[in-house]
Amino acid sequence: RCNVTNACEVEDLFSNVMEHDKFLYSAIYGFDNQAVMQFFENAGCKLKVERGQRVFPESDHSSDVIRALDTQLKLSGVNLLLNREVDSVLIQKLAEEEEQPEGVIEQSQDKYKKKKANKNKKKQNAVVTGVKLKNKEVISADCVIIATGGISYVLTGSTGDGYRFAKDCGHSIAELSPALVPFQIVEDWCKELQGLSLRNVTATVEVEGKKIYSDFGEMLFTHYGVSGPLMLSASSYYVHKAKGKNAKLYIDLKPALSKEQLDKRILREFDENKNKQFKNAITSLFPSKLLPVMPKLANINPDKKVNEITKEERERFVDTIKHMELTISGIRDYNEAIVTKGGVNVSEVSPSTMESKLVKGLYFAGEVLDLDALTGGFNLQIAWSTGYLAGASAAGML
Repeated sequence: RCNVTNACEVEDLFSNVMEHDKFLYSAIYGFDNQAVMQFFENAGCKLKVERGQRVFPESDHSSDVIRALDTQLKLSGVNLLLNREVDSVLIQKLAEEEEQPEGVIEQSQDKYKKKKANKNKKKQNAVVTGVKLKNKEVISADCVIIATGGISYVLTGSTGDGYRFAKDCGHSIAELSPALVPFQIVEDWCKELQGLSLRNVTATVEVEGKKIYSDFGEMLFTHYGVSGPLMLSASSYYVHKAKGKNAKLYIDLKPALSKEQLDKRILREFDENKNKQFKNAITSLFPSKLLPVMPKLANINPDKKVNEITKEERERFVDTIKHMELTISGIRDYNEAIVTKGGVNVSEVSPSTMESKLVKGLYFAGEVLDLDALTGGFNLQIAWSTGYLAGASAAGML
């Protein structure tokens, strides 16, 4: 449907960016979420705001977003060259500055310090001259914007070429990883719950006993593990803070109830069904797919009569509901990842223009940069904001 942005307060956009949020200040304040919404509305794509301030096309068709962009390209007189694969970005090295002859000594200590600091900074030592296509054709240009995306969803054309172009131009690439991606889970019983969607649950991820994420929302069980909005957000924290480490996922199936309240609720169920088997007395507590699994996780005989359940077993059952434990063995691959973590090192890009600090006239925008955010339209907002800034800078509009 295309979650084009999020209608939250502008300051809240930054808190949903996983890393380098300060790098985005100029970009987002220069073209924020309200500007994005106004752009699409003016382009004929009517929008609506849903739960979590997520913004979608009113029609629920992403094709309307594409159509609006296509229309604006034509109205602006943009010359589109389709189906022409870029082989490389062409750059020309600049002449090195002449070194100071021996014996020239700065008299001022402050000047010396400043000069030494500037020497450690990377500076533009080349200028972009255009691009070369796979068919050997050369397109000359004063400016080039690399906006190739990451390597998630390879079928959409996200081949990772942008990282290669950037490296060839002297840029470093922060370690890449799938992000906003489903978890793989060790426990086999997960497969029994395949297709089960749970709403209003709390998920907590702990790595080596330390909590790195906890939030409330929706999740989905799959044949390999867990997915859904809650798990995708959790995965980004895992990828950024603990990838490759032993991690536990705890699901609170009844977050609205304390342990004491839940225990009282179960006692009422037991009281009303005292002569029934345990498995038949808990039907009002869970979706049907969970019913065979919960007694097993709590280590309670499902055929045991309710009036025979001990206090210890009941407490264990409460604990299972509040702390359903899963072991994270890893994440799914790029084909199932919404975004790519990592990319062009932002310390090598000017945050006020999106221009390379190494190559004059070379700009970056979107996911090819080492920027990623949580679900909810925040990643597309990064794309719109950095794209607008890069375009305006390259065109000399700033």
